[in-house]
Amino acid sequence: MRHVHGVAGAPPLRRRPAGFEGLARIIVGQQLSVASASAIWERTAALCRPFEPGTILGLADERLAQAGLSRPKIRTLRAIAGACRNGLDLGHLQHAAEAEVHAALTQVTGIGPWTADIYIMFCLGRADAWAPGDLALQIAAQQALGLAERPGPQEMAEIAERWRPWRGVAARLLWAYYAAVKARKAVPV
Repeated sequence: MRHVHGVAGAPPLRRRPAGFEGLARIIVGQQLSVASASAIWERTAALCRPFEPGTILGLADERLAQAGLSRPKIRTLRAIAGACRNGLDLGHLQHAAEAEVHAALTQVTGIGPWTADIYIMFCLGRADAWAPGDLALQIAAQQALGLAERPGPQEMAEIAERWRPWRGVAARLLWAYYAAVKARKAVPV
């Protein structure tokens, strides 16, 4: 990790608000570049004022699509909004154990383990949160540790045990390392 830090420097603190807005922002940003995610988020947030479950549920799919949201993201945002209206208490999850957060979130259609991991890390700010299914983390771990193959989620979970109780810090370092290595490769020779 000393080498990783030497290449990447101190990673920026990335926190999102907990609750409906933070979870929605994770959904909006999935599988997009930072720039695209930010642009779509800004349009979505401007459309959904106030940003709460009832507002999302009250907007037509076409309006949400005009903000740049894909059909699967619209379905997931609606599923989250509906779950919140039907008793999912995101405020309660701020103080719940990670297993309880995972269980509650993954019950919602469209939310899988990766989304729950990212919510725990970036919205709840848990220092030991870890996202073993994250592709960038897997690639960064492969590069940093000199592994012949990209580790899968199970191997990532095993690798991360050495960083407990600071796996979230290790993840931030590895993401910064991934970005730094990628940027170096993009620089023309």
